[in-house]
Amino acid sequence: MRVNERYSALPAGADRGVHIINIRAIDDLGYLQAEGTLLNSLTVDPDANCKYGLYFRDGQRKVDYILVYNYKRTTSHNILSRVLHVDPSPGSQSLKQEPLPGKDGPLDTGDMDHHEDDKRSRREEYESNLLEAGLELERDEDTKIHGVGFVKIHAPWNVLCREAEFLKLKMPTKKMYQINQSRGLLKKINSVLQKITEPIQPRVADSRSQNSKKLSFAFSREKQHLFDLTDKDSFFDSKTRSTIVYEILKRTTCSKASMGINSLLAHGVYSAAYPLHDGDFEGEDVELNDRKVLCEEWATYGAFYKYQPIHLIRKYFGEKIGLYFAWLGVYTQMLIPASIVGIIVFLYGCLTVDENIPSMEMCDQHNNITMCPLCDRTCSYWKLSSACATARASHFFDNPATVFFSVFMALWAAMFMEHWKRKQMRLNYIWDLTGFEEEEETVKAHPRAEYEAKVLEKSLRKDSRHKEMDKEKLTWKDRLPAYLTNFVSILFMIGLTFAIVFGVIIYRISTAAALAISSSPSGRSNVRVTVTATAVIINLVVIIILDELYGSIARWLTQIEVPKTDKSFEERLIFKAFLLKFVNAYTPIFYVAFFKGRFVGRPGDYVYIFHSFRMEECAPGGCLMELCIQLSIIMLGKQLIQNNLFEIGIPKMKKFFRYLKQQRPTVHDESTKKKQRYEVDYNLEPFAGLTPEYMEMIIQFGFVTLFVASFPLAPLFALLNNIIEIRLDAKKFVTELRRPVAVRAKDIGIWYNILRGIGKLAVIINAFVISFTSDFIPRLVYRYMYSTNGTMHGFVNHTLSYFNVSDFQPGTAPNDPMDLGYEVQICRYKDYREPPWSENKYEISKDFWAVLAARLAFVIVFQNLVMFMSDFVDWIIPDIPKDISQQIHKEKVLLVELFMKEEQGKQQMLETIKEKENLQSDNCNNHSPPFPKTQRGSTTSRHSYHVAV
Repeated sequence: MRVNERYSALPAGADRGVHIINIRAIDDLGYLQAEGTLLNSLTVDPDANCKYGLYFRDGQRKVDYILVYNYKRTTSHNILSRVLHVDPSPGSQSLKQEPLPGKDGPLDTGDMDHHEDDKRSRREEYESNLLEAGLELERDEDTKIHGVGFVKIHAPWNVLCREAEFLKLKMPTKKMYQINQSRGLLKKINSVLQKITEPIQPRVADSRSQNSKKLSFAFSREKQHLFDLTDKDSFFDSKTRSTIVYEILKRTTCSKASMGINSLLAHGVYSAAYPLHDGDFEGEDVELNDRKVLCEEWATYGAFYKYQPIHLIRKYFGEKIGLYFAWLGVYTQMLIPASIVGIIVFLYGCLTVDENIPSMEMCDQHNNITMCPLCDRTCSYWKLSSACATARASHFFDNPATVFFSVFMALWAAMFMEHWKRKQMRLNYIWDLTGFEEEEETVKAHPRAEYEAKVLEKSLRKDSRHKEMDKEKLTWKDRLPAYLTNFVSILFMIGLTFAIVFGVIIYRISTAAALAISSSPSGRSNVRVTVTATAVIINLVVIIILDELYGSIARWLTQIEVPKTDKSFEERLIFKAFLLKFVNAYTPIFYVAFFKGRFVGRPGDYVYIFHSFRMEECAPGGCLMELCIQLSIIMLGKQLIQNNLFEIGIPKMKKFFRYLKQQRPTVHDESTKKKQRYEVDYNLEPFAGLTPEYMEMIIQFGFVTLFVASFPLAPLFALLNNIIEIRLDAKKFVTELRRPVAVRAKDIGIWYNILRGIGKLAVIINAFVISFTSDFIPRLVYRYMYSTNGTMHGFVNHTLSYFNVSDFQPGTAPNDPMDLGYEVQICRYKDYREPPWSENKYEISKDFWAVLAARLAFVIVFQNLVMFMSDFVDWIIPDIPKDISQQIHKEKVLLVELFMKEEQGKQQMLETIKEKENLQSDNCNNHSPPFPKTQRGSTTSRHSYHVAV
């Protein structure tokens, strides 16, 4: 087929007036402006006929996909619209060209850029191959967007059937069967729950569980009579049609780019490719469609209390996006009990703070405990009672209920994973995804365009006589430079994160020393709060900036690896991005939890950085309060800034700038013309995948589970954020993004393994937080080993060691030793060391080893006990609900019965035909003479009749 033959006339019976003969084209032919306006007024409005871009110009064929390209028009190339068609009349195979006004003149290629000409030739060849694949195309360059053309693609019925069979799409058959319903008490309970949840159900079709279901089976053209084809137009919905067209676009090639649409998009031959939204979502006169229903019942903040219409989301966006929102909904629901328990734990701490003996002793000014200076020279001695507020606030989060909450959250994580597995299996059954493994291997094993390009490049470097091109593939030797680059780059970025955290530590130390010599009394009294707050804000800003940087670097590192399939590319990208963002988000928190105050030294022998800055110390009440501040600010700030700035502000700014860039001067008729659907969708933001959405929630899941012992309110803030996040993501998908291509998936992929890993890691980290960061273990040791009356009286004094101020190193003693109004001989510091009057003064005491042994024992017992309980929960709850397993088995039995009946029907039909043949043969034998020739002819006739039947 020649390339210049692909333009054809409109189908027979279509309105010939749908050709666009606009004012500019008429001017080029010499018509007057008034005559052109009169001609347009007499012509049927083609935009209303095609529902403003949702259908071809004939108003019959639905637009399933859009290809967008940029072009440069020369003086002789003044055509504003070109229409491509395949003649759908039966038996017609030729493609013919019908010239439009201004098209027959030769193109002025002398002034056209060679690169643009090469792109145009590639588009022509690619579109010709699409026509050969059975698709129907229509071009439109008469748009409001200057220099942008659109190619509309329609898949006819025979192509849809062919591809559905190739992709093994499960489609509903005519067979209906009843779903097993609960009985007895369980039925009454379900009925009551349905009535209670009625107000929070979305007002969409199929929002309730159905009593019957159509039996689904992989589509087959030979068995079309089994499927429900009463309405062929709706048998393949818009999601399925766009998926089928996309698969054709991916595998259709051209001579200069043998990798399909993805390669053409990467080389700029096409600027965009996307399916269309179903229509507008706002306006009183807008026709009701799935997009409008989703906008009203899902993508609005007023529906925050309602369930999500998961089945409609899946119908419109596909299984992969449907599973994301289903998972996000389950996660948000599971946060409700965790939030309630967290609030109870926090309230318990608030109510018992006045009964907490250690904080009461610290606030008692009669104890007159003098503490050693917090820095050299500039800092003076201070009273322990000045840290009263910090000690009381620490009890809100560091109390006996915290241990219970840590155990509860570990079991909660296990329950959440099990609940999601059961929900996922239920959705697989409802969405006909059972037995999806074979289809997954068939569809997702298609090599990526970049991989095929590398293989082709490798093949061209080798002698084809020794090795065939088809057998070439990329080995580990080919990827070795990329692997080394990945390894070095990831180590460098992790080191960069550590260096930034170290820089913030230097800032904290230097700022604390500077504020200590401040002339303002309020500045000196609030040193610790000021330093902590400013340092956390710096950490937050750095984390947000590095998050965006690491996401781009992870994508680049994955691209140079050249993974073979899209699934492999996605998994490698997720692993790298998660590793870098996990280190970036949690390194400052890990420092406060496990390293701050551990390597300080003691008075007279402190540890210094750069021989001038002393290492930080924890507050007398421990570092748990500071860990809580660090965690809360980073968690809340990250969610608020990313949600409001990155997910709302930046996409709106991009859309606005893209709108300004695409504007061009228009005449009055063009300015009042309504935009086509594909023009409106082109102005939307391209869909960038679900990785950023999942990543945000996974990092939040880490905040909720990893350090929950220090911040019991984390589940509450995560719940409030997710209620907004669901509607924010919904609004973005429905109104701000182009419609993504529907992707079939039966699970959330590698994200499930990451969640399980975080859940296991959370048990270990919480054990260490309770044991080493909080004072829970030292209090237990003191109460049962050192207390004389079994109470906590004297605990604070027990945890403080003595230091003789005469043992200060030269130049480190306070400049103003009389700041408290009296001369200090002995000061106290928090540690387990021998007093100065002991033979082994300032050495680690036996109390330290007793507390350390108790801490390690607690870690071992807590970790193993909670792990065992989590595994027990995992084992006792089945992955597949019992009713779903019964329904799956019932479907298999019904499929077998259906095909058995079909085979029996065929057999009965053949036997009936054979009996009729035998009867006719006997009649012929009874009324005809038995000549051999005639008998032989009779046999031949019989055979011919059988074949005809």
